[in-house]
Amino acid sequence: MKNKSVQKLSIAGVFCALAVVGSMFLTFPVFGSKCAPVQHMVNILCAVFLGPWYGLATAFVASLLRNLLGWGSLLAFPGSMCGALLCGLVYWRTKNLPATLTAEVLGTGVLGGLAAYPVAKELMGLTPETYTVYIIPFLISTAAGSILAGILVYALQKNGALKSMQSALER
Repeated sequence: MKNKSVQKLSIAGVFCALAVVGSMFLTFPVFGSKCAPVQHMVNILCAVFLGPWYGLATAFVASLLRNLLGWGSLLAFPGSMCGALLCGLVYWRTKNLPATLTAEVLGTGVLGGLAAYPVAKELMGLTPETYTVYIIPFLISTAAGSILAGILVYALQKNGALKSMQSALER
């Protein structure tokens, strides 16, 4: 049991580092939001390999590190964490990749976009025009990351590596 936890924690750390470093190289602004598609790719990888709770924790730590390093904004928290939790729960219950990708897009784009409004207004002192203002930029970011993750996970499924990697984590 302890070995499994150490393995999962180690993989979560690698995914967190990938999200943080990926945001350094692949981030673009859209309507006042910093889009980081690598974070959304990592959310899906966490869902597939680690489960919803490790995914949620990884999204939180990656958002925290990005903010501490000055590479992100407070909007990273609701966006990445809503998507990570929803896609993690969907994959945990269904083991269905298209449903998981859709859950990441809806979790980040819609739920995270809506949750970003009070963060921007109350914590960042911004005056967003409407509570839906962050939905489009979050959808753009998460769609790009979900496509990347979908291609990667599908390739792993196709050659059988996904099952062997998942079973190694379950032992």
